[in-house]
Amino acid sequence: MDVFKLYRNFLKDSLRKTIDFRSSDQHRGVPMPPLEEPVAQHLPRIALPDRESWRLVIPETDLVEAMGSRRSRRSYNDDYLKIEELAFLLWATQGQRRPGEQPAHFRVVPSAGARHSFETYLFINRVEKVPSGLYRYLPLSHELVLMYLADDKSKIRLVKAVLGQQFVAESAVVFVWTTVPYRMEWRYLQSAHRVILLDAGHVCQNLYLACEAIQAGTCAIAAYDQEAMDELIQVDGEVQFTIYLAPVGKC
Repeated sequence: MDVFKLYRNFLKDSLRKTIDFRSSDQHRGVPMPPLEEPVAQHLPRIALPDRESWRLVIPETDLVEAMGSRRSRRSYNDDYLKIEELAFLLWATQGQRRPGEQPAHFRVVPSAGARHSFETYLFINRVEKVPSGLYRYLPLSHELVLMYLADDKSKIRLVKAVLGQQFVAESAVVFVWTTVPYRMEWRYLQSAHRVILLDAGHVCQNLYLACEAIQAGTCAIAAYDQEAMDELIQVDGEVQFTIYLAPVGKC
């Protein structure tokens, strides 16, 4: 099989016909993997504004207008994002639809089988009330957890990890999505990886539209140094690894 045919077949759903789903961990009674990776207790946390708070800050936006004006934006000014705006963007991309009223796997974005294999990391440069550094979003508690503070070398390492795309480091915040494939493999076995990529598109499109609502811009980034980015956000590159990223800034 030539390489193009191999990769084209990956895009097809024909693979499911070859899989015995009775051998999945879900079917065998293995407990469902957690929807959120564990967090070291010593790491500082920041509670984010809830939906009622950020709705007072985020203007009403016409969906048709937002869809029509959506485009990739690579130039950002020096304005800070409000913490309410960041909370809104996180809700739009991985937040729970109505926290406390339904299962935690019911999110704003769709996911195959509601498996939600992603974790969200943030390189924060300019967000009010939040020191610069690497953070992780905890969707179940709607909090940020500080992984480490930025230093003089942080921007250099980030630019290197995104293959020299300087504009990424000039943004107010960089969203980095990792995947934990087993969350999807637990149910879908070898067909899990195709739908992980479909889910990534749902997440980033929501970010594009949410950015239009706050007069900000974003640009999806799929070209990066895999090993360098995984090291930068402190994931192992096997059980969890970078899948997609997008800088956000005011325009």
